[in-house]
Amino acid sequence: MKRLFTFIICVLSLQIVKADNVEPAAFMAEIVQQDTNVLLPAVQTPVSVYQNNIFKRRLDSVQQEVPLDYNGYVQAYIDNYTRRKDEMGRMMGLSRYYFPIYEKAFKEAGIPDEIKYLSIVESALNPNAISRVGAAGPWQFMSETAKIYGLSMTDYVDERRDPVQASNAAAAYLKDAYQQFGDWLLAIASYNCGKSNVLHALEQTGTHDFWSIRELLPAETRGYVPAFIAINYVMKYHKYHYIVPQTGNLAIVTDTVMVNKFVSLNRVAQALGMPLKDICTLNPSYRQQLVNGTAAVPRKIVIPKIENDRAAILRKAIADISAPIPVLRPIQYIAIAPPPEPVKPAMPVQKVMVAGKLVTPTTHTTKRGETLSGIASQYGVKVEDLMRWNKSLGSNTTLPLMPGLTVNIGQG
Repeated sequence: MKRLFTFIICVLSLQIVKADNVEPAAFMAEIVQQDTNVLLPAVQTPVSVYQNNIFKRRLDSVQQEVPLDYNGYVQAYIDNYTRRKDEMGRMMGLSRYYFPIYEKAFKEAGIPDEIKYLSIVESALNPNAISRVGAAGPWQFMSETAKIYGLSMTDYVDERRDPVQASNAAAAYLKDAYQQFGDWLLAIASYNCGKSNVLHALEQTGTHDFWSIRELLPAETRGYVPAFIAINYVMKYHKYHYIVPQTGNLAIVTDTVMVNKFVSLNRVAQALGMPLKDICTLNPSYRQQLVNGTAAVPRKIVIPKIENDRAAILRKAIADISAPIPVLRPIQYIAIAPPPEPVKPAMPVQKVMVAGKLVTPTTHTTKRGETLSGIASQYGVKVEDLMRWNKSLGSNTTLPLMPGLTVNIGQG
């Protein structure tokens, strides 16, 4: 399956081998080029030992069904995405609208919830994204594959762009791929390059995991799985990298209306008192801004949640497409409430004896320029104890630490 996520490999002077077995300073990941606005990885920068450990620990802590392996390839994508703070903040804002749709489709199909992040790699959550080879929609289906999985494409509608329909089709494809390969990373890889490419690579190597066949897959697929893992990291740990979720224009509560006739989206927008572009954004599958409903095949229109008086005006506008529509005040959208922050139950705090005095175990989040020796002095503990509690941070007590790291005080 050709995807929007198309790579151009930079020829390197050093031979690239498996990232797990390469010294960090010697490893360089691919340079990636794409033909639309999907997130782009860059060349990897050297990764220090303590960075390797902290990122791996964080990925391990959020891993569910899908393996979130850590290596230099993944780190390259993490580095790039965490630098692109505005774009990632925009993705998080859009996710408030799109992710509940994906989650419902995936739950019904038995697909791991975390695979919803794959849509960011595919389309940057843009249902109108179209690749240079014709893949379309939030899940970037080619027309041939779309037909296999029940998506309709006519002069009036392209269901590849419908978030609900496309998510159901993506879930069905991934379920088929997992049943064939028995491995989620291989299923994800096949979503990008097709099941036959993955199968051929497995037959050549006699292995059964993505990293063993990576070099035998098409160029774009080699970075596709690492990018997916990196997006998982960023969506979970965005706060550590000062990425702030933005308020998206789609963060609204919606409803649906079924119509059994041809209805212009412009008329629907007038009846609702909202801009045409907003109603088109909620209904991206209609190619001509025209809902082609019939008695045999009614069509749905996604609209903002509205009051009863506004709903009555909309019903009249749909029932009689020649009747004038009164001038309405702009609609006030009902916003989706942000998810509440999880509240952790309070645990009894037990002090520990350090250097002859009781210390209350706590954590410290590093700021720019801080060192292990400085943090030890701040909390009145020996630097040797601090290093023992935080072995992953290395042994250089004067080297500035990366901002956003968690340092254990009195525990570890």
